[in-house]
Order: sequence, then C-alpha cells, then structure tokens
Amino acid sequence: MASEAGRIAVVGGTGHLGAALARRWLKAGLTVEIGSRDAARAAQSAAALAHELGREVTGTTNRAAAEHGDLVIVTVPYAAQAATLTEIREVVRGKLVVDTTVPLVPPKVMRVQLPPEGSAALRAQALLGEGVTVVSAFHNVAAQRLATDETVDCDVLVFGDDRKARTRVVRLAKAAGLRGLQGGSLANSVAAEALTSVLIFINKTYVVDGAGLRFTGTFTEPADE
Repeated sequence: MASEAGRIAVVGGTGHLGAALARRWLKAGLTVEIGSRDAARAAQSAAALAHELGREVTGTTNRAAAEHGDLVIVTVPYAAQAATLTEIREVVRGKLVVDTTVPLVPPKVMRVQLPPEGSAALRAQALLGEGVTVVSAFHNVAAQRLATDETVDCDVLVFGDDRKARTRVVRLAKAAGLRGLQGGSLANSVAAEALTSVLIFINKTYVVDGAGLRFTGTFTEPADE
C-alpha cells in the first residue's frame, strides 16, 4: 500500500479533516506532506505530528505540497474549494486528486444546497480539467472521530469515473481504518454530498457525536481490491 500511495499531499492539511486523515495515514506507515495557505502553520502542524508519531513529516504551502505529492487529497471548506483548486491546477496534471468537499453554505448547513454544476465533485473536475483524475470521498465521516485512535464505525463512499483510481482511494480509506465502498461514477457523488446536510441535522436533532453511514449486507470484495 505504501509504495502504491507514494507521497500523499494533504491540501488543507491543518484543518480538522485533513489533519485527522494525515495522522491516520502516518500511523499506517504512509508518507504524508501537509499543505496549507500558511506555510508556517503547515510546518507547525507537521512538526507536531512528527513529534507525536516519531515519523518524518513535512509542511509547506498547498501548491508546493500538491506539486510534491504523487496523490493529492483536497480537504478544504466549500467556500475555499474554487480558489484552492485553481491554485494547484497546474501542478496536479496527470495526477489523482481526491476531493472531499461538501457544498455546505452557512448558516443553513442542515439544508441541501448543491452547486450549479450538480455537485462539488463535478465542480472540481470542471475546475481542474481533463488532465486530472478526480475521485471524491470522505464526505460523511466525522473529523472529530477520525482524530482519535478509536474505531470509527463508518463507511466511506468513493466516486470516480476511473475504476482503478476508485480502488486506490478505497485502499486509502482502509489504511485510515475505514471501510471504503465504490459508489460508481463521479456524478453519483451528489448523493453523499447531499447526505452530509442530513447527517448534520441528525446530529443536532438526536444529539449524536458524529453520525455516520454503515451499509448492511454481506459484501464480496471486487477482484481488484
């Protein structure tokens, strides 16, 4: 898995989701570089992880991290998605970019509000262009749960038009201690993105600390996983 993943660039890696995923992947033995709009903040976050885990971690700007990474995961809020993707577009050509963005529009985050493109994932593909393989995932897992060492009982739906790329991200989910499930084409990402607002509503209504999704049934793993 480590050789397949190569260097994982976590764009927005000082945020809650990015930092939690970076920590879990580092604990799994993967190589991670932290990106941020603020290089000093990224370096500080990387140093803290290196001290905690005894692993080498570097921190830099989002663009530099994306340029260095073999695989790039974007973990920024919806309001920052367009600017961030535009910033890294030229350095991610030919790479796999995993977009985690959910279209939450404050203050009405418990209401589904999809962008004109149909979903944040389709927006990401349009912004990055055809030379970039976009996969979307990690929409419905609570960052505060991921940031702990506990088992997170949540499935991760993975969407993309390239099956091999989806499979790589399913394996990344597994490395983070989660079950990744292929959810089909990138267009299907709308289902998971919209469901995030539903989960936020459930969290508030039923006083849940990070409700997630779990699919029932007996699963047979595809041959390529």
